Amino acid sequence: MRLPLVPHPASAVHARGLCAAVELQRRVSAAELEAGGGGVLALVYRFEGEVERVRLPLAAASPERHDGLWRHSCAELFVAEPDARDYREFNFAPSGHWAAYAFTDYRAGMHPHAWAVGAPQIALHHEPGALELRVQLPWEALPQAPRLRLGLTAVLEMLDGSFGFWALRHPQERPDFHHRDGFAVELEGSA
Repeated sequence: MRLPLVPHPASAVHARGLCAAVELQRRVSAAELEAGGGGVLALVYRFEGEVERVRLPLAAASPERHDGLWRHSCAELFVAEPDARDYREFNFAPSGHWAAYAFTDYRAGMHPHAWAVGAPQIALHHEPGALELRVQLPWEALPQAPRLRLGLTAVLEMLDGSFGFWALRHPQERPDFHHRDGFAVELEGSA
């Protein structure tokens, strides 16, 4: 499934010359199914156009969990069960670093989110006129529910120090990726 991201109106001037989309797919091998594993949620965040204006961090020698990634260029995923108040936030940096948080309610009760199997795998691919951030997130990191609501977002730090805020939907006057009306895609979860 390929979904367009739109810049927030407050940051649209910084987004000129760019377009963005996210492709998402659940991938499960036969061996994983047989072993009871959930596979991965594969995400490809693609930015096209004047990508040379985007500030990118250096690749990390040993990618690891890092706080504050949203202060620079990063892709994000917000996930919740449709009627639940709690949700999870994942940050994926072009450097390879990542972060994961669980919230008990809107911007409340934040704590690090951990799961038993593997860290996200993140790779940056750069070509003339395009950037792709490819992410493979272990399915076990997501809420184990029949249906999931997703918010797909990105923060782009530009070379001039300005920021562009991209999402499926912007329900507020100011950029707010935590707002549940921005969790605009439903995905089949685990039974």
